Amino acid sequence: MKIGFIGLGNVGGKLAGSLLRNGHEVTVRDLDRSLALPFLDQGAHWADSPRQMAEHCDMVITCLPNPAASATVMEAEDGLLAGMSAGKIWAEVSTTDQAEVIRLGALVSAAGGEPVDCPVSGGCHRAATGNIAIFAGCDRPTFERILPILKAMGRRILHTGPLGSASVLKVVTNYLATANLLTLSEALVTSKAAGMDMNTTYEAIRISSGNSFVHETESQVILNGSRDINFTMDLVSKDIGLFQQVADRFNVPLEINPLMIDIFKDGEERFGSRAFSPDIIRRLEEATGCRVLAPGFPAEIVDDEPEASGYEVIPKGLPA
Repeated sequence: MKIGFIGLGNVGGKLAGSLLRNGHEVTVRDLDRSLALPFLDQGAHWADSPRQMAEHCDMVITCLPNPAASATVMEAEDGLLAGMSAGKIWAEVSTTDQAEVIRLGALVSAAGGEPVDCPVSGGCHRAATGNIAIFAGCDRPTFERILPILKAMGRRILHTGPLGSASVLKVVTNYLATANLLTLSEALVTSKAAGMDMNTTYEAIRISSGNSFVHETESQVILNGSRDINFTMDLVSKDIGLFQQVADRFNVPLEINPLMIDIFKDGEERFGSRAFSPDIIRRLEEATGCRVLAPGFPAEIVDDEPEASGYEVIPKGLPA
């Protein structure tokens, strides 16, 4: 299967690299052509337009910063829809809005193609090693057709149901991760203010019921001081905004998420939209005069697990 990949940013570039590393024929494209040069050096092809990519490839993956960017790539005069035809697959890896991916998916289906929303979760460090998790929303025959491709990009692959279901679950998980980041920020600053040793505090949380994926990753770069998690405040605001849209659509009266939206809006105003998301702790550091740092923690997170073959995750209680 010939694969196209549009969007070679922090996550997209790593996913495209996994496809190349695992022997797939890949055509790439990004608005910044310089991002494509390392992939071209490894044998990838270049597409002059999304339409050209769709015409040349069997499956096109898009990994873009927001729903508006995806819509432009799809619907422009030389966009993917212009090159879509029977049997071709569009896979949206971006974190996007359920309603928007369903709308674009209907246009893909009308052109004879097969739409999939397949966002990834687990951080840039796991995207780099092919160990990231992937959700896939589509019909079952399409899922089975693309499963070998998803296994080359990620480790745990979950078929979430129809188109749009993966996008809902992705923003659900990003909401939970953001809530955890904010509570960890409060926990770390409070511990510092109370005179706790921060190395000991990290371990106390790690070995206790308070532990989490976010603690084992983002708390480390907070304590290092780099706060570099390859994810920025504007992207957090986008994700929790999308979660709010889902809740509003189904009349769920959220209480915590609106507060989180306000906190990150304030963080963007203070530190800039492109500040790393763990920099949100600076709001509390500045309010208390506490600087939360500790020796021995890395400046960035690297996946120390070797790359492993991907596999489908079967939800508990459902037949295998």
